[in-house]
Amino acid sequence: MIVIGVVGRIAAGKSTVARLLGDLGAEVLDADRIAHEVLDELEVRGEIAKHFGAEALDAEGRVRRPMLAGLVFGPTEPHRAALETLEAIVHPRVRRRIEARLAAIRGAGNAGDAVVVLDVPLLIQAGWDGLCDRLLLVECEDQERQRRLAERGWTVEQQTALERAWNRHYSAPDPEKTVRVDASAGEAYTRAQVGLFWKTLPQK
Repeated sequence: MIVIGVVGRIAAGKSTVARLLGDLGAEVLDADRIAHEVLDELEVRGEIAKHFGAEALDAEGRVRRPMLAGLVFGPTEPHRAALETLEAIVHPRVRRRIEARLAAIRGAGNAGDAVVVLDVPLLIQAGWDGLCDRLLLVECEDQERQRRLAERGWTVEQQTALERAWNRHYSAPDPEKTVRVDASAGEAYTRAQVGLFWKTLPQK
């Protein structure tokens, strides 16, 4: 089994690269999707209400994600502290789910042929790069990343907070297992680079 970690700045194109690898046959473990599942856990909802107030839950007891994002992504020290609190609640549970899935794949009969992609927003900062055999560093021009974030509805203040979260505890990936992919241009350009990388994998 080969585990590939997709890393890069916010809105660089990591999810696009992960999806393209999935198109080629890899199994993609999407940490954002798993985090959404974690937020639906009853115990987690209770933790959210405890730390962020009952108003962080809707009438059905589910987490108000847009409201929570407003509390944790911002320019102030309380925003930063709130983000750390949220990460302490969610990240360990996400990691346990991912590790369980990796263990299940390793235990399968065709594990030797498996390619697994970890699409984790803060993979290096969280120390998850140690789980990976290869790292794909997705790069994109800052102006294009900012345009993408604006299209998603992120304010300048929220973009700054996202960048600060990304920079926190960041260190350059291991050059021995890192390949760079430029995702500044169209998807066809990125797809060609991902295809070349795919051909370098041992079982390909």
